[in-house]
Amino acid sequence: MGRALAFLGRARDDARGVSAVEFAMVAPILLLFYFASVEISLMLTVDRKVTNTASAVGDLVAQDDVVDAGEINDIFNAARAIMEPYDSSGVQMRVSSIVMTLDGDVEVAWSQGRGMPALSCGGGVSVPDGLLSPGQSVIMSEARMEYTSPIAEFLVETFVLDDAFYLRPRRTLEVDFNPPQC
Repeated sequence: MGRALAFLGRARDDARGVSAVEFAMVAPILLLFYFASVEISLMLTVDRKVTNTASAVGDLVAQDDVVDAGEINDIFNAARAIMEPYDSSGVQMRVSSIVMTLDGDVEVAWSQGRGMPALSCGGGVSVPDGLLSPGQSVIMSEARMEYTSPIAEFLVETFVLDDAFYLRPRRTLEVDFNPPQC
């Protein structure tokens, strides 16, 4: 009996395996934080590329005075290259000319989309307050992408990354579409 008590006393005072047990308890939490930070970093990078895509589409159209369907198609193709090295097949884009009539109504002059429906010609659209004055126009470009995580087995939802830009035409009061849509 004395030997058993002596063994239990030594085992109680022995702390050699404590750090291994503590590491085994903390390691899964640290790994979870690591993978979550990598995932958030990837998603923010893709979101930045979606923003750059919307900006580039609007900027290229705003630099022109007249565009046609072929030119818009070329701009959409070029904009998809911005998404590299990420998959650009799910990127939806739309570019529209928005005008404020002399009566103060905000309408769509023309609209083209890829993967996203074009806005109705002559239809109303809401823009931020103070953006337009009667007789003015802006180019509204939009980009949207559903982001699915590379570790999708652990996440149940996809995230929608989207952005819109409003740019004033640079060479004219309004960028026209040829042939006219309205």
